[in-house]
Amino acid sequence: MADYIEGKRPIIEALRTDVPLRRIFMADNAKRDPLIEDILRKARRREVNVKMVPQSKLDEISVRGSHQGVIAEARRFEYLGVGDLIDAAETYAAEHGGRALIVLLDHITDAGNLGAVIRSAESVGAVGIIIPNKRSAHVDASTYKSSAGAVAHLGIAQTSNIVQAIKRLQENGFWIAAASEHARDQVWDVNLKGKIGLVMGNEADGVSRLVLEKCDLLGKLPMMGKVSSLNVAQASTAFMYEWLRQNRPLGRELSAGDAGK
Repeated sequence: MADYIEGKRPIIEALRTDVPLRRIFMADNAKRDPLIEDILRKARRREVNVKMVPQSKLDEISVRGSHQGVIAEARRFEYLGVGDLIDAAETYAAEHGGRALIVLLDHITDAGNLGAVIRSAESVGAVGIIIPNKRSAHVDASTYKSSAGAVAHLGIAQTSNIVQAIKRLQENGFWIAAASEHARDQVWDVNLKGKIGLVMGNEADGVSRLVLEKCDLLGKLPMMGKVSSLNVAQASTAFMYEWLRQNRPLGRELSAGDAGK
């Protein structure tokens, strides 16, 4: 199914954040206001085709009924395979003192959370993210926005079975660490050095029992306040930065730019 973006400002934002667009449909009677002119200007710069169509065509395509005379069709995101990420991790680890991070998301369903996790993963220098191909948020136009464009710079793989993906990572020298409120150890007491697969769970239920059973390490974040937990995007950021802290070059602190070096 095609991913459509409706409305003038959402399309301008998509063009600004480099969402890969296939084409833009514009009503042939659309008023040439400043927003429409901005869309046309940005589309020319990005070499995105603008097709003039009758208003009825947009009404037919529209899902939300808020197209304002313009709808963009996003290109389908090209996912990697789990093996592609493993190969990339081997290369990365060889060049970065043996460290590599791959994040596995156990059926998170909110696209905004997915984008936020992608943004943090790219920030710490993770190799990539693995997501299920069913019952899970997937990369769409909103993900580009919530990731602040980081989705274009990080490998993202889909799998039909998270447990099998974990097994493949373990066979290639990864230790699998899961974030779980049931863990005995706090995150900074968990050894996250080297090649780590970090498992983060569903927004409502956390990491599933079957997946937890396959993990080598469990860790939790201490909750010192009155709020019982962080959301998955916030928690994943904390875990990823603890991985980065533990893998900092011996004898000095990480500085800006070191994460990706």
